[in-house]
Amino acid sequence: MDTEVVLLEGETRTMPTPEQPSLIVRQKSPQNTEFPFASLSDLLIPTELFFVRNHFPSPDLDARDWRLRVDGAVARPLELDLDSIKAMRSTTLTAVVECAGNGRVYYVPPKEGLQWQNGAVGNAAWTGVLLSEILEMAGVKPNAREVLLVGADSGVVDTNKKTASPGPIAFARSLPLEKAMAHSTILAHSMNEEPLTRDHGYPLRAVVGGWFGMAWVKWITHITVLEQPFLGYWQAREYFRWERNLGEPSLVPLTEMEVKAQIARPVQGARLIAGQPYRIFGAAWGGEAAIRQVQVCTEDGSGWREASLLEKERPLAWRLWEYMWTPEKVGQYKLRCRAIDAAGRVQPDQQRSDFESYAANWIVPVEVTVVPEPQTYEEEFVI
Repeated sequence: MDTEVVLLEGETRTMPTPEQPSLIVRQKSPQNTEFPFASLSDLLIPTELFFVRNHFPSPDLDARDWRLRVDGAVARPLELDLDSIKAMRSTTLTAVVECAGNGRVYYVPPKEGLQWQNGAVGNAAWTGVLLSEILEMAGVKPNAREVLLVGADSGVVDTNKKTASPGPIAFARSLPLEKAMAHSTILAHSMNEEPLTRDHGYPLRAVVGGWFGMAWVKWITHITVLEQPFLGYWQAREYFRWERNLGEPSLVPLTEMEVKAQIARPVQGARLIAGQPYRIFGAAWGGEAAIRQVQVCTEDGSGWREASLLEKERPLAWRLWEYMWTPEKVGQYKLRCRAIDAAGRVQPDQQRSDFESYAANWIVPVEVTVVPEPQTYEEEFVI
């Protein structure tokens, strides 16, 4: 859409409006779209620009027919409709969620899976009810160990392999009882003060603060309290990492997000002008520990320097940050940033083999070119 600008009385000119950012399609069916991270500007990402991660087509649920069942190791099995849940005491949690595969495109050698770049991550304000309050209504039994969250989305997995499932399976993940009962875990019906959209889990989804997105089950219809660890497909065969203690390495499910900072601007390949100040800007996040520092290295001989953290700290949200840099010399530069959280964890320099194709949180440089300041010449007039 163009904008009409008034220049002088009675004179107008049509000027093109700046192009609006749009989601980047990583897969058309099922829909998987990425937030254009270079457009980052505010603490909250608008819903229409929030990344979408789907394993199967988004189910079309009617809230009038939808029910949430709670059963398993509970004293009082429940069935709740959406109005009953909305009538409960509400809580709003500002929290960042990152797909466990975000940054997969940077793995060397390449890894299988959706080739996310930087934008399978977002920060929003989620409103709903504490999962603990619903579990308390049901009366969790003393021998309970995990809480299984089951979504309405389902399908056949591994269709190109001999291990393909014999029929559709639902997306389901479990939480340890301690995490399910924590104040960082809610069942959300609203996102950024509006009802959830279909792609973001309408009418109800999990918000599991500090954990990767696979735990944030969408379109929840069923909660089962378990006495034994859940070993379903999405827990035991996808979204896992290797844990190396004494003896042989073992597979464990992914849980917390890893400490990470990313540069939104300047973008890869940007051309900057020598002698002019430039704002290096981005976001940083991690697991359940807050971000305490972001450092920037511009490769101009000054080493790691402190960036400014913007706005106030919100424990489970990301932190926006900035660093003002004035490049003095022309040439090629690799801009790097790293985050440090309250637990002392530092973003690593190199990729790690124990995370399969997930948790790509190592430092990825942004390469820029600094060019000379353009010269201006005055014309000489001989009279």
